[in-house]
Amino acid sequence: MADLSLSPVSAAFLSLFIASCGVALLVRFADRLPKARLTDRSLHDRPVLRVGGLAIWAGFIPAALLSPPVAAISMAVWGAAWLSVAVVSLVDDWRGVPPVPRLAIHGFAAFVAAIALFAPMTSATSAPWWLLEVGFATLAIAWSANLFNFMDGNDGLAASMAICGFAVYAIGASMAGVPAQVYAALAAAIVPLLAVNLPPARAFIGDVGAVPLGFLAALFGIAGWRAGAWPGWFPLLVFLPFALDATTTLCRRALSGERVWEAHRTHYYQRLHRMGAGHVGTLATWCGLMLGTGATALAVLALRPDAGWWAVAAWTAIMAALFARIDYHWTRKRFPP
Repeated sequence: MADLSLSPVSAAFLSLFIASCGVALLVRFADRLPKARLTDRSLHDRPVLRVGGLAIWAGFIPAALLSPPVAAISMAVWGAAWLSVAVVSLVDDWRGVPPVPRLAIHGFAAFVAAIALFAPMTSATSAPWWLLEVGFATLAIAWSANLFNFMDGNDGLAASMAICGFAVYAIGASMAGVPAQVYAALAAAIVPLLAVNLPPARAFIGDVGAVPLGFLAALFGIAGWRAGAWPGWFPLLVFLPFALDATTTLCRRALSGERVWEAHRTHYYQRLHRMGAGHVGTLATWCGLMLGTGATALAVLALRPDAGWWAVAAWTAIMAALFARIDYHWTRKRFPP
């Protein structure tokens, strides 16, 4: 039987073409589709189309089906887990889903994916250690899905992080000699949406885009580590600009006794935006961080993989200094919550 698998370039172009058609359709029928609700978390003053992520998946899925599987996990498993997260996110975009059932579905999907990543348990693996691995992977995947959604508040931000992150995955996979088509297709599928998501945005990525993208960022990152394509520090460094902002903000709010489940506008990117940087300045700042961590991850992977955690520490220090500077100016100007 002939091999119908696409090359990385062909997968990217197919995904790009279909996603472009999807974006054109969404913009054409925007009046009939759900708009982003203005909340306390909003950095916008007008309703905007919020289901742009549908175009991403319209482009990505056909290309993924014609591509070699992601190493360490079958498409049937990650596809089913991804689909459950995407469906509940679409319903949330359209009519709203209470936090408890929404997070329960995220957690269950992450657990199923984690079991697949670390199963079967071999005789050389002790049960407590195996359970710890599965538990850690479940938390990482579920948290990544939600942190990506938390960071989707500034025009172009989530789409840029996803393009950069999955493109770096594709390059890293190629360097390791493992299939890179799925990563390349996903990065390419986001490009057309970015064109209408840049400031001033005509369409948002929405929960249906952000949550499943975060889910796949962690799942594919762990799968690559399990397959030996890259060390464990690699996916963390690639997505560090999102992971560090969201995690630091959650910890800060929890320590301050705030209700962490309520909408807010105090992520560091939101603070920078509100201090005058706006959508363009905030996007430029975070894109600089994304490109910096992505390029560093590839350079260290190629030259000194054993120095990866030092690279994570160095970029964490750089971002901590940026956050401290934002905190300083935020406190001096006494911005409201």
